[in-house]
Amino acid sequence: MSDRYQDLAHNPVGKFLVKNLGLPNPPYLDRYAGGALVKGSVLTGSAGAKPGPVAKEVTAALKAYGIDATGVRADGKKYKGLVFDASGIDSAAGLVALQEFFTPVLRQLASSGRVVVIGALPEEAATESAAIAQRALEGFTRSLGKEVGGGSTANLVYVAAGAEKTLGSTLGFLLSPKSAYVSGQVVRLGTTGITKAGPVKDVTKPLAGKVALVTGASRGLGEADMRTLARDGATVIGLDVPPLADDLKALAEELGGGYIVGDITSPDAPALIAEYIKANHGGVDVIVHNAGITRDKRLRNMKPENWQLVVEISVGAPQRITDHLIEEGLVNRGGTVIGIASIAGIAGNNGQTNYASAKAGVIGWIQSLAKRVADQGITANVIAPGFMETEMVKTIPLGIREAGRRMNSMSQGGLPVDVAEAIAWLSSPGSASVSGNVVGVNGQMLLGAS
Repeated sequence: MSDRYQDLAHNPVGKFLVKNLGLPNPPYLDRYAGGALVKGSVLTGSAGAKPGPVAKEVTAALKAYGIDATGVRADGKKYKGLVFDASGIDSAAGLVALQEFFTPVLRQLASSGRVVVIGALPEEAATESAAIAQRALEGFTRSLGKEVGGGSTANLVYVAAGAEKTLGSTLGFLLSPKSAYVSGQVVRLGTTGITKAGPVKDVTKPLAGKVALVTGASRGLGEADMRTLARDGATVIGLDVPPLADDLKALAEELGGGYIVGDITSPDAPALIAEYIKANHGGVDVIVHNAGITRDKRLRNMKPENWQLVVEISVGAPQRITDHLIEEGLVNRGGTVIGIASIAGIAGNNGQTNYASAKAGVIGWIQSLAKRVADQGITANVIAPGFMETEMVKTIPLGIREAGRRMNSMSQGGLPVDVAEAIAWLSSPGSASVSGNVVGVNGQMLLGAS
């Protein structure tokens, strides 16, 4: 759905009104369109007189992903990204290193630029002072995300001890246009004990040789997921309900993949999916539980069947399907399970007690699953979209729709591809240490949740 206000804000009259009335100013975001991950130079820095082990791995990771990086600032030069290793800060007083690095260079950050701060897990800190300093990085990064403007983002990556060599995939994503609508987020590497990453032979096709299953695949977010995973080299399998079979089949054939027509809530769905995967591929590497519906009513008017259906589609059926595939040994080692939650499951939403409960349940399920399957080398993460420009928004009253669009750091809704890019990042073998995370793809919501 087009954003007419955004177009208005960029014409001469609109620019005048936006500037003089202090109205939201939604920038045109730079999204990935192929080629180099980062089209420009990245400036790196670190706390302390000498680069520590994390800083050294940052340099190696950026080089491996073809990103031009330098540790020496040049006056007047524009930088597409700024990366600062703050993992060595061990006291509140030491936090001044953040100001000393960023203040001189922030004016040199290009439009749609990227800021990434790297820290050590506070719970692994050797001292209380170090834990304070590392936890402070969250407040710093989220505030900076609301300052940078111009379509730029700021995110924090915590690295568990031993997971330093797995930074590449996450840095590649957060520094690239693929993360256009991801800001103010905290990503944790190595928290489930997986501290190694799989090989990525070609950063433009990180999913080559992998098999990906996407539910609710025929339209909207699911279609974007299918297209993006296929772009990155995966063989895709789409699943959707019988009324959408024609759309599903056409999409799967276009992408050279397969499809399953069925209802995930039916009792035989887990076995049906397992049989298809076993017969056609032998196993699956990526499972994206995208299927979901809304049946909005305030709780006092809620019908039991509408409560049950929303919860069942969002989390009940995905849990059963995943458990069955794992029990049958059909989720390959190094595989990943991705649940789709929502900002509603974090911050709540008027008239969506059923939907918010289901989406919060997705978070609880996936975080539990991540711990349970870590010894099998399987990861599990959650994507929590915010206001997305899908067909569904056409049914939202204008006032609420505009509020949803403007109340984030980007002053606009996200696109289905923004969710798909985050899914592709989490699906990469290079992201094998990212597990148990909840990543908001929401332009950094200003109220209620980040």
